[in-house]
Amino acid sequence: MNGPALHCDPVHAIGDVPAREWDVLAAGQPFLRHAFLHALEASGCVAAATGWTPMHLVCRHGNAVVGALPLYLKSHSFGEFVFDWAWAEAYARAGIDYYPKLVSAVPYTPATGPRLLVHPDADADAVSGQLISAAIRLCETLGVSSLHVLFPTPEETERWRQAGLLQRHDCQFHWHNNGYRDFDDFLAGFSAKRRKEARRERRIAREQVAIRMLSGDETTPAHWNAMFALYRRHMHYKGSPVYLNRECFQMWASGMADAFRLCLAERDGRVIAGALLVQGTDTLYGRYWGSFEELPCLHFELCYYAPIEYCITHRLARFEAGAQGEHKLGRGLAPVTTQSVHWIAHPVFRRAIGDYLERERQGIEHYMHEAERLTPFRRGG
Repeated sequence: MNGPALHCDPVHAIGDVPAREWDVLAAGQPFLRHAFLHALEASGCVAAATGWTPMHLVCRHGNAVVGALPLYLKSHSFGEFVFDWAWAEAYARAGIDYYPKLVSAVPYTPATGPRLLVHPDADADAVSGQLISAAIRLCETLGVSSLHVLFPTPEETERWRQAGLLQRHDCQFHWHNNGYRDFDDFLAGFSAKRRKEARRERRIAREQVAIRMLSGDETTPAHWNAMFALYRRHMHYKGSPVYLNRECFQMWASGMADAFRLCLAERDGRVIAGALLVQGTDTLYGRYWGSFEELPCLHFELCYYAPIEYCITHRLARFEAGAQGEHKLGRGLAPVTTQSVHWIAHPVFRRAIGDYLERERQGIEHYMHEAERLTPFRRGG
């Protein structure tokens, strides 16, 4: 790379980077689009007041933006889906501050994707190296306890690991498209018992309501208002914080509707339940769901069966249904490894956490082996 040297600087709002320049780096990843992240910040869902202070690193070659690292200064561990509460408790018992910490992630979104965003015409090794070095320097300058990069790709995980970060393993349940012709072709791989159960669950759900999968440009403000009400109701039902507000949903609808899919259950023209999904280049992501009525099997239909059928119809390679939930296994999703990497400033805690992560890795491997046995697919030939 000729000319001026690369340099990285933090920006405190993604709005400070032109959307056009940021989206070239995002390379089609829907959760990394400027509109997605800007909606979180502009609506106040991601801000110092909510414990997510934007501190994105932007790498420039002269005045040209050639790379970025989404980054936040965190005062808690909510909304991350990589759980380090025990680490924070250990720090507290030792009389050491764990918070604030730096986190590179998509807020409230447990989806694997790039975190080291690089312009397609730039030197990926050089830009990635600059971003990694700048992130560690920023940790040292701020005096934070740690840096956490959540749900990076396997290739990026190796880059961070080579820079000295600790690797952590976890498990999610994803669906993979093995070239299925249609949904029946997918079910053909199930055992006879589970195939019958899946068809029964679909029939029960669809006898109660009409189900539609809407692309973003087919939706109306009423659909988005209903989806937000469903999201809020479900979060209250679970006893979880309501991280997002109506303004964020509205900004997504107006700024990047093309990336969203709404799977809605309706009766007499009224929305009864819904699932909010996001479509990338080859992957569909399940994000939020809710229901105004407790109806049998409706969750399975809206959150698993209908999205899988959509993926088959539209030849998408994967469906990532979000974090946790062993009930996904019985619907044809399978365990996959997810990753995170961690820079720990304190040398004693770094060794202790490193030892813990090795034991945890062995436990995750055992868990995934057992989970694989719960999938509905026929065994053997």
